[in-house]
This record gives sequence, structure tokens and C-alpha cells, in this order.
Amino acid sequence: MASSLTKGATAQGTPASGGKTFFGHPRGLATLFMTEMWERFSYYGMRALLVVYLISGGPDAKKGSQGGGLAMTEGNAVAIYSVYLALVYLLAMPGGWFGDRVWGPRRTVAIAAGVIMTGHLALAVPGEGPFFAGLALVALGSGLLKANISTMVGHLYDGPQDPRRDGGFTLFYIGINVGAFAAPLVIGTVGQSYNWHLGFALAALGMALGLVQFLIGTRHLSPQSSVVPTPLAAEERRTWLRKGLIWLIVATVCYGAVVLSGNWTLNWALVPITLLGLIIPTGVLIRIKRDRELSAVEQTKVSGYIWFFVAAAVFWMIFDQGGSTMSAFAEKKTTDNIFGLHFPSSWFQSVNPLWVMALAPVFAWLWLWLARRDREPNTTVKFSMALVLIGASFFVFVVPMAMASDGSTVSPLWLVSIYMIQTMGELCLSPVGLSVTTKMAPEKYASQMMGVWFLAVTAGDCITGLLSIAGVDMSGTGVIALEASLAALAGFAVFMYRKKIVALMADVH
Repeated sequence: MASSLTKGATAQGTPASGGKTFFGHPRGLATLFMTEMWERFSYYGMRALLVVYLISGGPDAKKGSQGGGLAMTEGNAVAIYSVYLALVYLLAMPGGWFGDRVWGPRRTVAIAAGVIMTGHLALAVPGEGPFFAGLALVALGSGLLKANISTMVGHLYDGPQDPRRDGGFTLFYIGINVGAFAAPLVIGTVGQSYNWHLGFALAALGMALGLVQFLIGTRHLSPQSSVVPTPLAAEERRTWLRKGLIWLIVATVCYGAVVLSGNWTLNWALVPITLLGLIIPTGVLIRIKRDRELSAVEQTKVSGYIWFFVAAAVFWMIFDQGGSTMSAFAEKKTTDNIFGLHFPSSWFQSVNPLWVMALAPVFAWLWLWLARRDREPNTTVKFSMALVLIGASFFVFVVPMAMASDGSTVSPLWLVSIYMIQTMGELCLSPVGLSVTTKMAPEKYASQMMGVWFLAVTAGDCITGLLSIAGVDMSGTGVIALEASLAALAGFAVFMYRKKIVALMADVH
């Protein structure tokens, strides 16, 4: 899974002598740890149900499975899932803007949690209307929260040089994976085996627990988290409100005309979002690259960073299909028991966070061990490794797909192995990508560049969404093999041009 957004912050200071700590860290970390854990519990629990709920009762549903879903085709389900993920990461940038300029991080997180909870409650109401409204609210709330809660983790420490800082973010990341691991086992089981909407209601309950815990524990957070760093001036606020109102009127008139003319289809919502998910990242990078206020060295670094951005987009394009294409395969074509234990297909969504928790310490140790011997791969090599690994995972995926082509089911160990390979690629790319983004960001765009990094996820998911909308069968063996080849070639290209990229990185190593 993509890591949470991290930004520099001012200090809270060391707890008073004798004060309670959280594993040696400021007590406020416990508040943020639990809030993020419950938010991820709700998010990944709903995500584990999403595709199987969309296809339930439809032509691509598993025979004998629970009905009551939206009876969509797998292609439409993959498109909706991809657009939803893209929207979450696309909204992280305006989410950070609200925290910086309107509400402050603490208030933004509280509002975001309420929006997410409301969204899950809407999903708990049967019908297409409440479902899509709920999905939009969860995406909006997730974008608001993602950009601000990690900022508050940074506020707990005495600046970037605080020796506890990296450890604090490590603990925080554990909270993400604990929530992500538990959610499919609880929400997935209830939703898929008993009642879909009860499962969505459990996701709302999880976010409610997180919100209550956050509100109770806010006294342990840094006072800085309540501050609006660069508040909007009165004139700026009026300008933004005027622009927002104009765009709202334009959208209302355009979509109202489409609905009244009887031409409305789901693509009227999906296509614009996917196109924006490609246009906005491209536009942001071009704007930064063409900024004449940047020094020559900063311009060079931006050129080098574009390589990493494109590589990340290719990586996430495949990786995020773990919850769509692979989820549908798990539902229809994978044996639902191992050693006599039967389980719902949503349990497969717990495999990635389990592998993260198991392999992350191994990778951390490996990089240190190689660094001591002056043999640690540089950033470009790690990115090329990630792309080769994600490509290899889909080359492996072709095998069980071919085995199941006659209608039979395959061992669940195939998917467990594929998720393991993908997690290894994630650990080569995700934390490294966050680090290189902070190092290569021009000073003028220091905070915004973290949002740019998450736009790579948006771009990758939008490519998948557009292909699905265009009618490409994302579960076809040929398409899977083509994606695998593309990733492997991209990894090879990054490796072959590594010296050029390193030169563009200037003083960053």
C-alpha cells in the first residue's frame, strides 16, 4: 500500500520529566497511531468488499455467491475501483491545502473522519444512489485526512533532526498495516458471508471509534497542529469561494442537461475523473519544471524526478490491481479453503499488509547491511528492482490464470506468492520514493512535492480505469502479460539510464 504523506513540522518538544510516553515517544503518537489504525481499518475493510460487492448478482459473479450487490460486469467494477483509488490520492493535494490554509491539520482531520464515517454509513444503505454518494464521501474524507495526520506526527518532534522522528513514523506505519491487516478479516467476513451493508456499517463503526479516540486524545497533540500555517486572506477567501461557486454552477448545468436529455451513463462521471487524474499530474510537473524562479540545479533535479514519477505510475498501475483484477480472480477462480479452513475471498486483501509487516524489517536490515559494505543499491537501482518485481508478479499471475481458464479453481498459494513478490517491489519503491521526493524537491515546492508523489498513484490507477472504461479485459491473460512486459521494460530502461538519472539528481544520493 502507498505510504502516508509526511511533511516537515515544527516542534512539540520532549515530554516533561516523568510524563507518560508511547514506547519512548510523545504520548500524542498513541492518539495518531490509533486514529490512523481505525481509519485504515475502515478504508481497507470497505476496499476489500468493493469489487466483489459490485459484481455480486451480475454475470461475472461467482456461482452460488451471496446476491444483493450491484450486478455489474467485472470491467465496470475494475473501472470504478481504479477511479475511486485515483480520487483518494488526487484529493490528498487539496486536503493538504485545507490543512495549511483553512482549518489547520487538527480540525481538518476531525472533519475528515466525520466525512469518512458518513460515507460508510451511506454505503450501508442499499441502492446505487447511496452507494456512489458514500464512495465519493469516503474518497473526499480520505484525501483530507491523508495529507494532514502525518503532518501532526511530525509536529510531535523537535524538527527533522530529532533522533526519535524516524522511529515515530515507523510506529505510525505499523498502525497503518495493523488496521489494513485486520479489516478484511472482520469487515470482509461479515460483509461477504452475512450482509454487505452490515460490513459497510462496521467500517463506519471503525471510523467512529477512531474519531472518538482522536477527540479524546487531542490534548496530547502539539499545539502547532491547531495552527493554520498560512491562512487565507479575506480577499483570497472570497476569490476561492467565487471560483468554486462558478465551477459548481458549470458542473450542475452540464450534468443536469445530460440527465434531463436521458443520456446519462456512469461513464459521464468516470471518464472526466480519469482524464483529470492524468492531466493534473502532467500539468503540475510541467508548471514546476517551467518555473523560471528555480535555479539551474533545481531544474535539473526536477528533470531527474520525472523519471521516478513515471516509474512509480507504472508500478502503481499494476500494484493497485491487487484489490481489483486479483480480487475478482480470488472470488471466482481461487479455491476458498486451505487445510480444510474455508474463508471468503476478501481475506486475500490482508495478505499484503501481513507481508509488509514480515518483510519490512528484513529489507531495513538488508539495506543497512549492504550500506556498511558500501554496496547498497542507489535509488535508481531500487526503482528498477521494484519495476522488475512488479512485472514478475504479473508474469507469475499468468500461470494460475491459464490453469483456471477451463473453469477450475487454483490454489490460494498462487495469490499469496504473487502478493509477496509485489510487496517486495513495494518495499523497494514506496519508502525510497518518499525519501527521494523530499531530497529532490525545489525549495519553493518543498511541501507540494509530497502531494506530487501521490499523484503518481493517481496517474497509474487512472490508466487502469481508462483501459477498463474502453472495454479492455483487464483479467485477460494477454493484457496481464503485456502489463508485466511494460513494467519489466520500464525497469530495464531505468537501470540502463541510471548514470544519466544520477547525474540529473546532482547532490542527491
